[in-house]
Amino acid sequence: MAAERVVVVGGDAAGMSAASQARRLKGPDQLEITAFERSRFTSYSACGIPYWVGGLVAERDALVARTPEEHRARGIDLRMRTEVTALDLAGQRVRARDLETGTESWTGFDHLVLATGARPVRPKLPGIGARGVHGVQTLDDGRRLMDTLERVEGRRAVVVGAGYIGVEMAEALKLRGFEVTVLHRGAQPMSTLDPDMGGLVHGAMNAMGIRTVAGAEVDAVLTDADGRARAVTTSSGEEYEADVVVLGIGVEPRTGLARDAGLPLGDSGGLLTDLSMRVRGHENVWAGGDCVEVLDLVSGRTRYVPLGTHANKHGQVIGSGVGGGYATFPGVVGTAVSKVCDLEIARTGLREKDARAVGLRFVTATIRSTQTAGYYPDAAEMTVKMLAERRTGRLLGVQIVGGAGSAKRVDVAAVALTAGMTVDQLVALDLGYAPPFSPVWDPVLVAARKAVTALRSAGI
Repeated sequence: MAAERVVVVGGDAAGMSAASQARRLKGPDQLEITAFERSRFTSYSACGIPYWVGGLVAERDALVARTPEEHRARGIDLRMRTEVTALDLAGQRVRARDLETGTESWTGFDHLVLATGARPVRPKLPGIGARGVHGVQTLDDGRRLMDTLERVEGRRAVVVGAGYIGVEMAEALKLRGFEVTVLHRGAQPMSTLDPDMGGLVHGAMNAMGIRTVAGAEVDAVLTDADGRARAVTTSSGEEYEADVVVLGIGVEPRTGLARDAGLPLGDSGGLLTDLSMRVRGHENVWAGGDCVEVLDLVSGRTRYVPLGTHANKHGQVIGSGVGGGYATFPGVVGTAVSKVCDLEIARTGLREKDARAVGLRFVTATIRSTQTAGYYPDAAEMTVKMLAERRTGRLLGVQIVGGAGSAKRVDVAAVALTAGMTVDQLVALDLGYAPPFSPVWDPVLVAARKAVTALRSAGI
């Protein structure tokens, strides 16, 4: 019996996790695996790029978990610098172009895995394609930015956008000795938080010497006579000088191939799959990573959450299915952490506007505490905000902003959200305590106590 043919489009977290898991389950005589990757790298940590740029990670290769040669040694036909340009679902084949030679060829499949990832959002503005303007999504992007930082004579950087990528790149540029200005459209940075919590981030960044400008609608990148970026302008007429511009506006799913092939896409443009990561309505097509939408377990709706943690899990699930096993990815609660210099930022579950959008009535509770016992040396302030459903007391979301040791406390809330716990049940959790790690009452539990009080005041 001939081996089944598996084609993987995309050689990073989801794609190569799927290929590796499938290979663990079935040998080359049963599965013939071909993977296509358009860049020069596979299986790397895109999340680590800001720390490489900032000098906290010394070498680019430290971010690479597995090289192309290592994948090939495991029986995967990995073709680098090769871009898939068309999907023929009816004919069960893909067309790919070798980016070095320009030659094209067709490859047949029995199972197709789409792990095409995401691309940085790059608005169509004058000068956005100028030299010195960088989006940062891949190691190739990071290398190009590093080259610019090493060559440029001036030390002024403008970061456009203040989400996770924006604040992390602001820190990286500050560590490289640049004078950093962050321009963002919202009232506060970190739109993944409620505005009151984003305000804490704003104040802390300004105190660190990172200038943040709210309500700044960028309308152009100005260039010099050599076509290099020299400034960023906003719709209000302000001009911010820049020797380098970094786009931290976010990413969007890279699903042009899927759209052209008629595969189902969600509101954000991400592919829609079932729990086994099969593309809906297509038995032999799978998708995972930053090109898919996932189920939000708190709201019950699909959403776009591009994170490496999810991508690796998607790949494991896909590889199990392709390899003849069974696994599912049930969904997410929207947990994410980040940092800018000494400030840690975390969230999980719903923001206030998310809860309103799905028709939930809720109470909020915000507390200020320290991440260790207050008398312990170097105790740092932290703020915790919690949302709970009015009718049931169910935990809906938690946001944390604070010093070192604050952010990972969000994991307790993530577990509680996944389990569908109420804030009463959260208060009763038996968490670890010692002065170097926590006050007697952990700040998350203090917030839960305050949420319980708010519910009772609301007549629950």
